[in-house]
Amino acid sequence: MATRGLVLYLLSGFSVAVLSTIIFVDKNAGDPSNNILLSSPHMSTTEKVWPKLELSWRLALATVIGFLGSACGTVGGVGGGGIFVPMLTLIVGFDTKSAAAISKCMIMGASASSVWYNLRVPHPTKEVPIIDYDLALLFQPMLMLGITIGVALSVVFPYWLITVLIIILFLGTSTRSVFKGIEMWKEETILKKEMAKQQETVVNSRGERKILRQIIHLIFVNNFFYVLGFVVIFLGYAVLVDTEYEPLVPKEEKSEFQTMCFNLKWKRLLVLVLVWASFLLLQVFKNDVAVCSTWYWVLFCLQFPIALAVFGHESVKLYKEHKERVSTGNTMSICEASIAWTPMHIAFCALCGIIGGTVGGLLGSGGGFILGPLLLEIGVIPQVASATATFVMLFSSSLSVVEFYLLKRFPIPYALYLMAVSVLAGFWGQFFIRKLITILRRASLIVFILSGVIFASALTMGVIGIESSIEMIKNHEFMGFLGFCSSQ
Repeated sequence: MATRGLVLYLLSGFSVAVLSTIIFVDKNAGDPSNNILLSSPHMSTTEKVWPKLELSWRLALATVIGFLGSACGTVGGVGGGGIFVPMLTLIVGFDTKSAAAISKCMIMGASASSVWYNLRVPHPTKEVPIIDYDLALLFQPMLMLGITIGVALSVVFPYWLITVLIIILFLGTSTRSVFKGIEMWKEETILKKEMAKQQETVVNSRGERKILRQIIHLIFVNNFFYVLGFVVIFLGYAVLVDTEYEPLVPKEEKSEFQTMCFNLKWKRLLVLVLVWASFLLLQVFKNDVAVCSTWYWVLFCLQFPIALAVFGHESVKLYKEHKERVSTGNTMSICEASIAWTPMHIAFCALCGIIGGTVGGLLGSGGGFILGPLLLEIGVIPQVASATATFVMLFSSSLSVVEFYLLKRFPIPYALYLMAVSVLAGFWGQFFIRKLITILRRASLIVFILSGVIFASALTMGVIGIESSIEMIKNHEFMGFLGFCSSQ
């Protein structure tokens, strides 16, 4: 029910925005001269502002913020685009579109290093890969489809509405994540108390076992009462029958290379790469044709069968496996998610993927801030939710980076420098948090970091958006919706 409430919350806000677009779209948007928004200093779509890469306090501050944002963003599985874009515009001085492009480069770098780290880490509780490929195949096609739709709509929506969506959606998801983290913290506290009691029992039983061995040794060494010795042995082990025994053969520890080979599922990875490449080729071809022409819409619509084919295949697989397990009385979940894979839940996941991708493309955040909380809501443990969300985010962010590169939307030196910072941050962020979770036995830390990054994004982007909208109102700039074809 909580999952449905979250999605209904997101769907209602987005639906209001879409209906507003249909009703209040500017009738004069066909003439670019009437679109005052195009000449706005806050939403410039043509002018490129690229500062030089040189040592300064701005670069130092951007490095620190970029490192911390990338470290926390990849751990939470949300990327950190809501922090990078304001940083690049306010501190470094990039224009809005270039800042969004460099933000994608930073997200891609942090995601790549985070995935590399996660591939070398075993699953915390099971003998399965830490990345859930079933969920990745289920959500990645719909998320990428939603991102392309959201990017197309981003030029239609007015700046003030995007700001409102940022505040509503980010605050909603961060609040829900905080409550989820508090619930997990309480459960972990109870579990730690139970484990402490069990350890005390084991220590006591081992002490009793040591005394028992000493008695048996005295009896047999002095050759007294063999029968009494057997009685003592029988009674002693009857008392200790429920205690823990150390295994005779120690559990084999896998090397990092063996763990990486186990975490990589090449066939499923190949399918994900093919989906990525298909979307990339369609975007490249679409950029070379006239906007709103016949070929433009043909290429745009070809994305739907690709996404639906992969999603449909994975949905049928999950449904059949779930039905088979229910018929045999097996209560174990098929993948990391604890929900039942009924047609209703599968359609629900499709809707979540499209909404998350559309909102992410609309706001320029990539959709990670929707996918991360969603995976937690359907029962995925934080470590796997973070690894899977970051893995999916690597595909979506890299697709955007290639598109921006083909459009020559960002300066290469700055992008490479900040991407290198993000690569280091992604790796060391994962390393530090995983060690902290192992020491404290608190996986809920990931949930709190996720909610913190989303809240910080809501704060920074919300404040900047409100300030820019006020300036646009003072300057009597156009505040309505643009036509889709004329504003592409």
